[in-house]
Amino acid sequence: MEIKELKALIKETMREVLQEERLRLCQILIPYVTDDEQRELETEFGVPSEDTDEELVDMTDWVKNGNQISQKSD
Repeated sequence: MEIKELKALIKETMREVLQEERLRLCQILIPYVTDDEQRELETEFGVPSEDTDEELVDMTDWVKNGNQISQKSD
């Protein structure tokens, strides 16, 4: 195996490990909300209407792909 290939493999492996750890950290930092707490929040602040979907951006792919935005067209 050439040094270039080895460096590329190590770099990719480190990216994967860092992404996994970043996701674990996010899970740790997001507070758990019980069903009762969620109902209280919805009562106090309301439920977002479906009309505002055009204002929302789904960041799922961005997080899964290591902060790279895919070039999908609607």
